[in-house]
Amino acid sequence: MWRKLFFICLSGLSLNPLLGQASKPTDADAFYIRRLFDEALTGNSSPDWLAYLCKRIGSRLSGSPQAAAAVEYTRQVLETLDLDSVWLQPVMVPHWVRGEKEVVHIVGSPSRGDISLRALSLGNSIGTGKGGLTAEVIEVKSLDEVDQLGPGQITGKIVFYNRPMDPRSLNTFQAYGSAADQRGAGAARAARQGAVAVLVRSMTNQIDGMPHTGGMSYQEGIPQIPALAVSTEDAEVLSGLLKQERVRIFLRNTSAMLPDKLSYNVIGEIRGSDFPEDIILVGGHLDSWDVGEGAHDDGAGCVQAMEVLHLFRKTGYRPRRTIRCVLFMNEENGLRGGREYAAQALRKKEKHYAAMESDRGGFTPRGFTCESSHPDFEDRLRRLSESFPLLEPYGLFLKPGGSGADIGPLKPQGAFLIGYEPDSQRYFDYHHTAADVFEAVNPRELKLGSAAMAGLIFLLDKFGR
Repeated sequence: MWRKLFFICLSGLSLNPLLGQASKPTDADAFYIRRLFDEALTGNSSPDWLAYLCKRIGSRLSGSPQAAAAVEYTRQVLETLDLDSVWLQPVMVPHWVRGEKEVVHIVGSPSRGDISLRALSLGNSIGTGKGGLTAEVIEVKSLDEVDQLGPGQITGKIVFYNRPMDPRSLNTFQAYGSAADQRGAGAARAARQGAVAVLVRSMTNQIDGMPHTGGMSYQEGIPQIPALAVSTEDAEVLSGLLKQERVRIFLRNTSAMLPDKLSYNVIGEIRGSDFPEDIILVGGHLDSWDVGEGAHDDGAGCVQAMEVLHLFRKTGYRPRRTIRCVLFMNEENGLRGGREYAAQALRKKEKHYAAMESDRGGFTPRGFTCESSHPDFEDRLRRLSESFPLLEPYGLFLKPGGSGADIGPLKPQGAFLIGYEPDSQRYFDYHHTAADVFEAVNPRELKLGSAAMAGLIFLLDKFGR
């Protein structure tokens, strides 16, 4: 069956004769990709590694002891894979701490009395201090609305951002992107108009009691105010109450930013036989938020990247280019690891032929999106597309699009950037929450992702020009 399927797949290829005979995929290439899937699906390395990260180490916020433990654990795992080199790349990272459990109460409602809301401080937020604060709440749907209301209506109040992710969007990451500005920039925009704090609706299409944390930032010259996310269920309650009456809220959080700490990107590679100076990077980010276990975000991406190199070693594949695994530190609240890696690559004059990132969860593989600043991007994509039918029997697509936050800093250097895309419909049920635990990841789907990524990197290595 597979021989017939691959023959049909190969017979439909439109090959460029200028690429030469060596660039034409063969039955042997098709069967090698099948072997990658067989090895991934019958092994258990990536689920075992993920279980250790989640259950033995746990959440891995940058600067925490758990993040340091994750660095050491993954370095040791890479050392066991018979790679040519394994090393740690130093990077200074922010050290934010959540502090005590957040308290958010609607106080003295004429119709409902006191109501507790489920909330989490947003990453990098300052705290209210031990005494907390109480203020009237005003609801808005956008950053621009805050500016339109101005100090006259905002000063002294808690701004409640309540724009939901668009449930009509089939691409949940687009829906997330269209709503996340209120989380990232909402505090600075509200503080500029005199607000004393902000509450933000959690970034998910689910209506439930699970608050979602996430990164936010302040702006120089604008007062820093506390920023917290409330669950979507409680956002609905608060919004409904605001339609009936004035609402005052007491909130208290003790989060704080501490001095930067030394951490590391974890790197391992298989040296290329023909073009060792050409690097194909595959990676994920090792840090996670301090709630949950960072299973889908992004423990899954890390163990998949490690498994790609493991699969090549297990199958005896000798890559033509250097295949490098990078586990980035501090994607969640600073992107320091990705930026430092790109800066080091530029200083060393390293040539990244391609870079792939897995940071969308450990769900069933759907395909890959790609981008580049290189003037030959369209030609490179066409060439890759000519061999990509070898992956189509596995239900995968390849198309232009985004890539990933950690590999994004490589874009100005002309690298061919690839984002691995699993099915995303459930991702934001877990994203940045206490529910992002090992049990939420299906081991078979995780393994399929590793194999899909290895398959595309094989095509890049063998047929890329």
